[in-house]
This record gives sequence, structure tokens and C-alpha cells, in this order.
Amino acid sequence: MAYDLENKLVVGVSSRALFDLTYENRIFEEDGVEAYCRYQIEHEEDVLRPGPGFPLVKALLNLNNLPGREGRVEVIIMSRNSPDTSLRVFKAIEYYGLNITRAVLASGASLAPYLTAFKTDLFLSAYEDDVQRAIDSNIAAGIICTDGIQTYDCEHRIKQIRIAFDGDAVLFSDESERIYQEQGLQAFEENEKRNADNPLQAGPFAKFLKTLSELQKDFPGEETPIRTALVTTRCAPAHERVIRTLRAWNVRIDEVFFLGGIRKKDVLQAFGAHIFFDDQSAHTGPASEVVPAARVPYKNRDLSGEIEKKDSS
Repeated sequence: MAYDLENKLVVGVSSRALFDLTYENRIFEEDGVEAYCRYQIEHEEDVLRPGPGFPLVKALLNLNNLPGREGRVEVIIMSRNSPDTSLRVFKAIEYYGLNITRAVLASGASLAPYLTAFKTDLFLSAYEDDVQRAIDSNIAAGIICTDGIQTYDCEHRIKQIRIAFDGDAVLFSDESERIYQEQGLQAFEENEKRNADNPLQAGPFAKFLKTLSELQKDFPGEETPIRTALVTTRCAPAHERVIRTLRAWNVRIDEVFFLGGIRKKDVLQAFGAHIFFDDQSAHTGPASEVVPAARVPYKNRDLSGEIEKKDSS
């Protein structure tokens, strides 16, 4: 009987997202693929250090150890590495006791076609092109920051899995963000007040949030091992539409921070996020100094870069 990925939370993670391959990637960029392959093979017995995606992956896999939840989470290595250079990654997986048994090793080819085939709910990678194609295929994905904190809390001081999201262009579509960019703050706030009763359209991470919310329903009250947060630059009067949207979606989100210009970094550190998703590098960069963070690209490249000039999310 074939192994069924239905009714599982499927997370695809690249080797650079899971482990610290900063030095190895520098070899690849400066000396080419042959030098990179040679180095990886020569250092197969050298254990890789945890990377930015490691705390989240380990925490999610631990859900499978809870009574009655065996096999609820599936983590799959999705890498552009060749099979010949992958042994070092698998040895590190074994060393850290991660229950990851499946992999896609594409030898430099795009991973995008395989994300749908593996029913991927979340994809984490340091390679922007693969993440962009995932977003274009309606799969939640983030370009994980690899130049932030250098030592990751593998045991994590907070035992709950804590995932934080930005609002506009992440959980929600960029419909309101566009108004802010094109017409300014006053027009944005007027639009949000006028449409307070009209739910925002779903963004690239809406489905993932709904999946987490369904997982939370398996646990009574405060016993849930997952805690979510919305960390947004929105504030009153643009708050009501957000709350009514989440209510219309019938999803649970545990904490909401309407910051109104207060920097997100400090809030995320206090929340203890395993990861934070935001569409703007102006937020993911500082956040990655204290927690793992990933940037969510826009579905259409038209907005890339330009939309970071202002900030309503």
C-alpha cells in the first residue's frame, strides 16, 4: 500500500534552511559546483550545525511523539543538492535524531514541480527562485534568513511551537497594501473602515494558518502544543477588518499585536517565535537577529522591492 500524505502537515525544507551551510554555499558561489561537491564529500563526517529552520522542524516533528498523533507531521528534505553530495545532510539528520526519512534531491533543477506532488503545506528555502515558484503555485513558502543569529536554540526555551505571521500580503492578500502604496495612509485607513465587515481575501499563508488551527482543535484549551501570533503594523482604525476576517475564516489565532509603527523585533523576541513570516525584508532582517525569520515574496514580481518603500503591514 502506498504511503499516504493526506491528512498530514507536510513541510518541505531545503538543506540550507535546516542546517548552517553558509561556508559551503560560499564555496559554491565562488569556486563552482565541482569544488562544492568535492568539499561536501571530503567532509561527510563533519556534523553540520543547526540552521534557521532547525528549531521549527524539530518542534514540529516532536508533535509525532504525542499520544494519538503519531505521523501527523511529515518533513521532507527538498534540496537542489545531488544525491552524491547529500550524505552529509543525512548524517546530520541522524546525528540530531530527526525523524526525516524522505527527500527530493534535484541536482540543481527547480524543486517547484515536486511541491504539489508531495502535497506540501509549507516550504522553507534560502533559494529565492524556488520560493517564488512555490508562492506562484499557491503554496505557503518563505525565503529563510541565513545571515541572522548564528546559534539557534535547538531545545527552545518555550516548549510550545510558536509561529508568528505578518498580516497583509502574508495571511491576507495584498489588496489593502496596494491601496496604501498607491494612495497613502489616509486612503488605506478609510478603505479599511469602509470595508470593516468585508473579510480580506486569503493570502499565501491563509491555508497554512487554517491547517494549524485545525491541529490546535485536537487539544483542549491551554494544552495545545501550538501557539500562533499575528504581528502587524496595522493599528486602529484598521484593526476591525482583521479581527472580522479571522472570525469569518473560523480560525484560531492566539495573540495579535497591532503595533502601529512599533518595531516588530522586540515583540517577536518576547513571543519566542520558532519562526516569523513577513513580506518585507525591513522586518525579517531585524527579526532574524533574535528569532528565525523568512520573507514571503509577492505572487507577482511586479511588487517586489517597490512595495518595501512604505509599510502598512
